Amino acid sequence: MKTNSGLGEREIIKIIQSHLDSMPRMPIQFGDDVSAYDLGNGKLAVLKADMLVGLTDVPPGMSLWQAARKAVVMNISDFAAKGVKPLTLLVSLGLPANISREEVKEIGKGLNAGAREYGAYVIGGDTGESTDLIISISLFGLAEKANLVLRSGAQPNDIVAVTGSFGKTAAGLRILLKKAKSPEALRKSLIESVLMPHARLEEGLALSLSQTASASIDSSDGLAWSLHEIARASKVGFLIDKLPVAEEAIRFATLNRLDASDLALYGGEEYEVVVTVKSKFWKKAEKAVEDAGGKLIRIGKVTKERQVLLKTEGKARAIEPHGYEHFKTSEQ
Repeated sequence: MKTNSGLGEREIIKIIQSHLDSMPRMPIQFGDDVSAYDLGNGKLAVLKADMLVGLTDVPPGMSLWQAARKAVVMNISDFAAKGVKPLTLLVSLGLPANISREEVKEIGKGLNAGAREYGAYVIGGDTGESTDLIISISLFGLAEKANLVLRSGAQPNDIVAVTGSFGKTAAGLRILLKKAKSPEALRKSLIESVLMPHARLEEGLALSLSQTASASIDSSDGLAWSLHEIARASKVGFLIDKLPVAEEAIRFATLNRLDASDLALYGGEEYEVVVTVKSKFWKKAEKAVEDAGGKLIRIGKVTKERQVLLKTEGKARAIEPHGYEHFKTSEQ
């Protein structure tokens, strides 16, 4: 979707922030995955707000139950990247005037399912009439200040890793939005990745508690964009030498004459954690994530040179800073 002004989401945020007074002693500066208030004694109240809009965030085939659950997962994923346990949610709903009782029930059930899946509760909110479905969530949790993992701590020679493979959701969205071809078994798996996303909360909490991560970010805007965001915040670069492309994405790309690397880098809608780890802590980080039931996949290293590069077959090329952006991207 494009606006007449051509402003993207990030430019709009920049403009708004330029007119806000900065809170004294802000524990997390503007531009990270979450916000926080310092409670003293090393404790932070951590806050996150994110909005699901029917037109841009609900693809064909997604039920209202799945959409409501996804709205929760979107927020939880940012807590996962910071290593924060979610406790409560407030939900503001914008609903079309003609919505039915059964549809409202589905939204309620989806919200509850998403919250309880990650140990949190919906405790209140607001409703209003709108021309499109809007599910806006405010998430609250508590964290130890010392354990919080920001975007800004990556250092040269740190290992960069992810909690899962990439490309399936980009492929699934092409099936849902463009009717791309795929065998039934593969089609089902790819579409499932879009309709039923999962936040890597346990993995994020394990990394936080083990104090092994130097920087971290949620990957929902795409792997390429996530790498660039950490690079900007930490004033470093990346050399990616093992792109984590899902096997299903490779098969789909071959069938549809697409570049599987592009699906993995620029697709978005994957709720993985992208993390940097000091080399000396790698084994500890890997074990912590495995003990939490997940996996940590090494994909490259942090560099002093402020470029984000992909190395394949001995040659390095730039990873472009592309990703999903409201008001500029019509599809993912």
